[in-house]
Amino acid sequence: MKTFFQKHIITIIGVAVGLIVGYLYWHYVGCNSGTCAITSNPRNSTLYGGMMGGLVFSLFKKEK
Repeated sequence: MKTFFQKHIITIIGVAVGLIVGYLYWHYVGCNSGTCAITSNPRNSTLYGGMMGGLVFSLFKKEK
């Protein structure tokens, strides 16, 4: 029986990559005026990146 981590390794890696990319996007691109909903705050940008990374990487998971 596989553990949760073994079953969802691709999605977990995707979330980690997304978190890093989301933070880097906020740091280098961001939003100068502060009125952007997602990129005005590093927390929002990082969480959004993690969510998108998990969703995109889960597309590559093999279904049995």
